[in-house]
Amino acid sequence: MSQTSAPRPTACLALADGTVFYGRGFGATGTTEAELCFNTAMTGYQEIMTDPSYAGQVVTFTFPHVGNVGVNPDDDETADPVAAGMVVKWDPTDPSNWRAAEHLSPWLHRRGRIAIGGIDTRRLTRAIRQQGAPHVALCHNPEGSFDIEALVARARGFSGLEGLDLAKDVTCAQSYRWDEMRWAWPQGHTRQENPKFKVVAVDFGAKRNILRCLASVGCDVTVLPASATADEVLAHSPDGVFLSNGPGDPAATGRYAVPMIRGILDQTDLPIFGICLGHQMLALALGGKTIKMNHGHHGANHPVKDLETGKVEITSMNHGFAVDSQTLPEDVLETHVSLFDGSNCGLRMRERPVFSVQYHPEASPGPQDSFYLFERFAASMAARAAQ
Repeated sequence: MSQTSAPRPTACLALADGTVFYGRGFGATGTTEAELCFNTAMTGYQEIMTDPSYAGQVVTFTFPHVGNVGVNPDDDETADPVAAGMVVKWDPTDPSNWRAAEHLSPWLHRRGRIAIGGIDTRRLTRAIRQQGAPHVALCHNPEGSFDIEALVARARGFSGLEGLDLAKDVTCAQSYRWDEMRWAWPQGHTRQENPKFKVVAVDFGAKRNILRCLASVGCDVTVLPASATADEVLAHSPDGVFLSNGPGDPAATGRYAVPMIRGILDQTDLPIFGICLGHQMLALALGGKTIKMNHGHHGANHPVKDLETGKVEITSMNHGFAVDSQTLPEDVLETHVSLFDGSNCGLRMRERPVFSVQYHPEASPGPQDSFYLFERFAASMAARAAQ
């Protein structure tokens, strides 16, 4: 009887501790180094891969069916994938969805992103939870030839995200206007034609659906680069200021973002709303501190409790750093906490319309429990205008 051998691996994932996972490569070929995280979302792999908050990270998807709905232009959160690579359990299948315009693998290949399938993602996820987010080298070689010692060395040589300002790498090069609103059946994306508020959004790595949510609550949005100064923000005479999501170490980005936020706080009474990295930037500007988490929060099923109302909302998260609530000053109130680990997920100033949350309330991907925060921001601008 003839005996068939298992196909030769065409990709491998080398961890800095010397552990190596072999699998089947797809997408682009080559090698990349990054921090490894895992995401527990059951949908939205395209939004996750194009989320600028994932710069410097390879994403392990715990849900096995990745690629099953293909990809399409409407679901890009930015022009190109930002995550360094992806790790999945099963190879992508042919897409089965009426919105699919392309298969996942050629989409990744064309955009220079490496992926590996056939991995025991449960084992890998347990390792991340127990040991913290490791540094890795991900290699895709169709010939199946790997220099493991060199790959482990590249993983060990990765600088890590601490002290790294990645917002400057993913922010817009110049300012622009945004008026596209959230997708709705049957029209799709429509334009905001009757805005009520002028908002400046500072782009630390903003997702398109966040800007769409601002437009959908009546905002005429002007997006400025992360390096914008307080004077540059205020030159647009905004009714409110939005601080976007983004990647990297908040303390590093804070070297230029904190003075901008402090300038706005000191010179005006404008409403300010921040999310994700913007939440951390606001906390730093108010006198708080941030810390690196063991493995972070990445998924679309994270329960968060609103301490002021007692309401629990299921949220979408992507962050490896967190605000240390013990360092917040007396005039700043902690408003939300994670029900997974008790970490800070929100704050507000006691006497001013200035607030932020750690999670992504635009829900792309994820549940829409938190859209009320955009409405709260709009209400605070309306209240200020009525004074």
